[in-house]
Amino acid sequence: MPVVGNLLSKPKNRKVSALLALVGVVTPLVGLHKFYLRQPLWGILYVLLFATPIPHVASAIEAFWYLAQEPENFDRRFNFGVASDSALASKDSASIDPNRVGATADALRQLEQLRQEGLISEYEFEQKRRQLLDDIA
Repeated sequence: MPVVGNLLSKPKNRKVSALLALVGVVTPLVGLHKFYLRQPLWGILYVLLFATPIPHVASAIEAFWYLAQEPENFDRRFNFGVASDSALASKDSASIDPNRVGATADALRQLEQLRQEGLISEYEFEQKRRQLLDDIA
């Protein structure tokens, strides 16, 4: 059982996901990529529809989509924001300025205060919050 838990906690790889999706295009083993990406309900749906062309076509589209995505987007969507090993290796952590992080934290606190006081909408808050967090990296 520890092996299964270890596999589930590891970051998912775009290329492995695309390869498993392509397996579903040419074989009746559809949905493997969905189980790999921690989407078991979609995987079950693909398995139930294996006799139709729907999961095979969807798998082909998803294989292309996984490979076309930027690694950061894939990690955000399927690794719950945790960067994969390759993304961690490519990112230089020394390039983040601690002063800039502190200034961003202060700005986020002020932004939260404005939201709580009703001076900005939830939508405006979320837009500005994302912009501030994106500016750190």
